[in-house]
Amino acid sequence: MSALSSAPSAPSENTATEEDFLTPDAGQRPPGPTPSQSRFQVDLVAEAAGATDDKSPNSDCAAADPGAGGEEAKGRFRVVNFADPSAAGSAASPEAPTEGLQNGDTVMSETSLHSSTGGQHHYHYDTHTNTYYLRTFGHNTIDAVPNIDFYRQTAAPLGEKLIRPTLSELHDELDKEPFEDGFANGEELTPAEEAAAKEAAESKGVVKFGWIKGVLVRCMLNIWGVMLFIRMTWIVGQAGIALSCLIVIMATIVTTITGLSTSAIATNGFVRGGGAYYLISRSLGPEFGGSIGLIFAFANAVAVAMYVVGFAETVVQLLTGADALMTDETNDIRIIGTITVIVLLGISVAGMEWEAKAQIFLLIVLITAIINYFIGSFITIKSKEAMGFFGYDGSIMWENMGPDFRKEETFFSVFAIFFPAATGILAGANISGDLADPQLAIPRGTLLAILVTGIVYLGVAISTGSCIVRDATGSGNDTVSSQFMSNCTGASCKFGYDFSFCSENKCPYGLHNDFQVMSMVSGFGPIITAGIFSATLSSALASLVSAPKVFQALCKDNIYPGLSLFAKGYGKNNEPLRGYILTFFIALAFILIAELNTIAPIISNFFLASYALINFSVFHASLANSPGWRPSFKYYNMWVSLAGAVLCCVVMFVINWWAALLTNVIVMGLYIYVSYKKPDVNWGSSTQALTYHQALTHTLHLSGVEDHIKNFRPQCLVMTGYPNSRPALLDLVHSFTKNVGLMICGHIRTGYRRPNFKDLATDQSRYQRWLLRNETKAFYTPVFAEDMRHGTQYLLQAAGLGRLKPNTLVLGFKNDWRDGDMMNVETYISMIHDAFDFQFGAVILRLKEGLDVSHIQGQDDLLSSQEKSSGMKDVIVSIDTSKDSDAESSKPSSKATSLQNSPAIQKDDDDDGKATTQPLLKKDKRSPTMPLNVSDQRLLEASQQFQKKQGKGTVDVWWLFDDGGLTLLIPYLLTNKKRWKDCKIRVFIGGKINRIDHDRRAMATLLSKFRIDFSDITVLGDINTKPKKENLLAFEELIEPYRLKEDDMEQDAAERLKNSEPWRITDNELELYRAKTNRQIRLNELLKEHSSTANLIVMSLPLARKGAVSSALYMAWLEVLSKDLPPILLVRGNHQSVLTFYS
Repeated sequence: MSALSSAPSAPSENTATEEDFLTPDAGQRPPGPTPSQSRFQVDLVAEAAGATDDKSPNSDCAAADPGAGGEEAKGRFRVVNFADPSAAGSAASPEAPTEGLQNGDTVMSETSLHSSTGGQHHYHYDTHTNTYYLRTFGHNTIDAVPNIDFYRQTAAPLGEKLIRPTLSELHDELDKEPFEDGFANGEELTPAEEAAAKEAAESKGVVKFGWIKGVLVRCMLNIWGVMLFIRMTWIVGQAGIALSCLIVIMATIVTTITGLSTSAIATNGFVRGGGAYYLISRSLGPEFGGSIGLIFAFANAVAVAMYVVGFAETVVQLLTGADALMTDETNDIRIIGTITVIVLLGISVAGMEWEAKAQIFLLIVLITAIINYFIGSFITIKSKEAMGFFGYDGSIMWENMGPDFRKEETFFSVFAIFFPAATGILAGANISGDLADPQLAIPRGTLLAILVTGIVYLGVAISTGSCIVRDATGSGNDTVSSQFMSNCTGASCKFGYDFSFCSENKCPYGLHNDFQVMSMVSGFGPIITAGIFSATLSSALASLVSAPKVFQALCKDNIYPGLSLFAKGYGKNNEPLRGYILTFFIALAFILIAELNTIAPIISNFFLASYALINFSVFHASLANSPGWRPSFKYYNMWVSLAGAVLCCVVMFVINWWAALLTNVIVMGLYIYVSYKKPDVNWGSSTQALTYHQALTHTLHLSGVEDHIKNFRPQCLVMTGYPNSRPALLDLVHSFTKNVGLMICGHIRTGYRRPNFKDLATDQSRYQRWLLRNETKAFYTPVFAEDMRHGTQYLLQAAGLGRLKPNTLVLGFKNDWRDGDMMNVETYISMIHDAFDFQFGAVILRLKEGLDVSHIQGQDDLLSSQEKSSGMKDVIVSIDTSKDSDAESSKPSSKATSLQNSPAIQKDDDDDGKATTQPLLKKDKRSPTMPLNVSDQRLLEASQQFQKKQGKGTVDVWWLFDDGGLTLLIPYLLTNKKRWKDCKIRVFIGGKINRIDHDRRAMATLLSKFRIDFSDITVLGDINTKPKKENLLAFEELIEPYRLKEDDMEQDAAERLKNSEPWRITDNELELYRAKTNRQIRLNELLKEHSSTANLIVMSLPLARKGAVSSALYMAWLEVLSKDLPPILLVRGNHQSVLTFYS
């Protein structure tokens, strides 16, 4: 990236502004320095205080506004001219600092610099004028000291991102333009995250909450639901004090473990808005996060309806008592519920600050109601005794200690009724984006809320069980005189009341019967009613805020296409108004349905499913042992979190088994959908970390086990060059390695005076992505080398890992071997010899039309369009104007062409994004392509033939020489694949005329022992017959230009020529291998006779002794053997068995 030079002085008339080069939408790389002028040798110019409208890349100056002042003057990229200090002095204003300019390092100021990742502003420290650096090391240096701002994401909300000097700026030669470094190791944000971060960074006066107001208050309000006042006493009546406390403790254990897990995740890095969805998606990935996020947001929306109906029911009870019903009970609940949810919506839309104030007011009311109850429990009033309240007494406590389950209730059914009261622990985490410090607030607020509410629930359970009897008639006439005391049983007898009537008949009062018993006990009854209102409204308000916030975060990540409408935020707090409206309508719909008893267990299960996944996230992240898992909250344990996840799942089934099953089905359905859609996000999830961990573990484990014949797999190093340049070779090899063996696409890049390793790394990631998008299970491995042979040797030695190393070299046949430099043929044949030296098998594919399609204009459309769609910038594709050799995959056969300049890159609007390996030619009105000639048209069609389903046909195996069985194994693997399953294997072997039947039976026996199906076996008894005369003459004509003809020249001259051109064929060599030459010519005749209609021919590759057979003669053998035939695969294993008939 070109740098601008400036100095922090007064504005100058001839000042270049940063916008001259760094326009955000220029669409091209900024102009780089000339060879004589590096980024470190730019004239020092005065600092611009403002920018004009002239943003032309060719503009060298712009008028500055002297009054623009500090903001514009802050942040220019300043480079000092160390090469010519005098020039620097003349260009700079007199006030420019000049000390320290001779040490040869670049000076940068805080600079607003557009990065290659999308035009965000980044800042560089000026190490020359920044006293922090001068004090640190005492001299001026571009090398930066550790700083938190280097580690921020782009446009991070908590501060500006600084960019540390790149390795190129520190390391590259001064006359070389440093390449641009993007983000390393997946630091980059998705477009949605970047937009969210930018919004957060730009917003002024945003309301942020501390841990009390933001988390503690919300969680306490949500956990202290209506359950506290109208169901806790019933639970004590059914389960007794002991089991009620056990129920509360069990629920608290589940929520505490979940709280610890939430704290661990929340303190493992900066937390944005989205609550449970954000925590799960960034831990387990988009699949689990996306599925949970949707149901969690929906559960919160329906929970609004549940709480509002609870409030409306209480109001309707009061109206009924006052005989003031508007219509009937059901419709009154609907009317009051609708009015209530509209008011709550108004509070929410008014802003988080108003909502927070409402929550604090409701909390005060709720705490007052609880205190009111406890005060009342110490005040005994005679009129309340008939209703079962006698004050604290040991006998009442002892009587209520054990369970008394009625109406088919059980411990688990009672637990299922209570547990939803404990599900408000994520109320604070759900507004994580509105917290000033989520890492501090979420652990502290959530865990303290669980502790306080748990103690209060236990206190209420023990208190009510110690002062209220289970049954009471409410009648003052049920007193008992002292003479009848002996017949009275129960704790109430001690106080002169006999409630034995209730054992056979239902009584209206007591723990079992009166849901409003706490109101009766309390010091002032209406305050308890106010507490019930407060509990329901606060929970409804919290859910009404949580649902849109979680849903907005989900929509911003674009996990579900089509929901992005709800990602937009409004105002300084980025409020999800559209989400509020959606939540309002969902809540209103369920309020009007008014059948919440059915939906309630499903909602509880939705919450529990999210709790289970939060716990599982911590276990998973700890198990993956990723270096990135470093929570600052240390009080968690992976096994405790796993136990919490299991407990949540158990509780789901305890509450309601069919709702649990339904929840699991919904979660798995959404998980499968998101997995299928494969959202283009990379959050560094623990799923990725565990995948790596398992891959590493299994690879090491494999390395400790010796190979066995039964487990042999062809692991192919395929010399494809760019993977999309030889589709036929890629497709055929992928057909027999997919899900069976390793496939590495090797690419040797030669001919560069100074190799650009950055480009190599970029290509590696780009083409690997291309392979994945084409569903090709292969690895792309490019290397720089001096020549083809060295590059192949590098790959043969270094490609792979442990047991996952190639054992077979696959080449395309060198169709143009007679047209170019014969030293290329020498190199090509040497590659085959090297493969055998390394104990590799060798495979050569020949198509008579050729393999390399990289020269065809437009064949790279698919690659470029995919890269565009995945958000890649500055895509480089392969285009060449001259046809390249099929074999020489390592030549610099492809010229780098930028997208906007290449006539071959045309985006088809109808492209549905489904990738096929074959690069399609596409038409575009703006950039017409030249019509293909006939040979190119045939080549393009031939390159696609292995992508189609092969119809009924044959794969002919000419197993002439035993190479260990690779020649037979490859066609067997091929015909097992779906595309090739209709093809039958025909086997051809050599033999003697008088033993044809014997040889056929022997081969049939061998194949049956190998359990390989075949349709026919042909024994060729006439292989050694002399070839036709015209074919012999054609061969002589073929090799004529490559003969040494040493008999016609002096011996010294012949030796010199052979040394300079080692590929030449000597007369002696030709005579010595006459029989082998004739066999290749004869085999071609037999192939044309027997296999001219085969879908594929697999044949034993003839061997040539190294140092004895010249490369030209060997190449001529391969030429005459395989010419004018269907696709032919020449195979030679390494002569170690790859097939066995032993079990």
